[in-house]
Amino acid sequence: MALQVKICGITSADAADAALRAGADFAGLVFHRNSPRNLSRERAAELAQRMRGRIRLVALLSEPNDDDIAAAMAAANPDFIQLHGRESPERVAAIKTRTGKEIIKVVAIAEAADFAPVPSYENVADMLLFDARPPQSATREGGHGAPFDWQLLRGRTFRRPWLLAGGLNPENVARAIRTSEAPGVDVSSGVETAPGVKDPHLIRSFIANARSATFAEQDRT
Repeated sequence: MALQVKICGITSADAADAALRAGADFAGLVFHRNSPRNLSRERAAELAQRMRGRIRLVALLSEPNDDDIAAAMAAANPDFIQLHGRESPERVAAIKTRTGKEIIKVVAIAEAADFAPVPSYENVADMLLFDARPPQSATREGGHGAPFDWQLLRGRTFRRPWLLAGGLNPENVARAIRTSEAPGVDVSSGVETAPGVKDPHLIRSFIANARSATFAEQDRT
């Protein structure tokens, strides 16, 4: 399978268009009040409509209640719901049943022991996303621009497709792919010039560098 690339936290038409033109596979729209990438329902609807049918849309939520989920569904009608909090496997399953949408479950990683809950989430989620565990003082779960030890993923196999996130940028994404053997990558702050402000050039560079790393690995096999 070709490398999958997700550009998360899109807040502008320019960023949406750059992700589309560069060939991203997923576009993330954030519904999290503490995030600088949080979208109003109206803005989310505009961006979703602009990208619909050309890329897989992802609505990012963290420990949402049913009203939060309904609002995100009404605004974006996403292809996937990404759950970025401490949702239990039971809650993940309930959200999947309630919405009928595919689920990306984020698992925060700092050490090997953090992979322990993965089998339970593989039973209920459609994809996994491994992100760096946030600092204790953080007010949100992701988008901090910090990596974890990519070697922790090397050689591991999972029953679901998965993406690598956390501190990725155009300069390190190729190394991250080679180190972790990731089949897909996710970026947000690493393609920004300020919190919530995506740079089209950085988006293009990130995707090009990610794709070239994969091709280079394939050429050596």
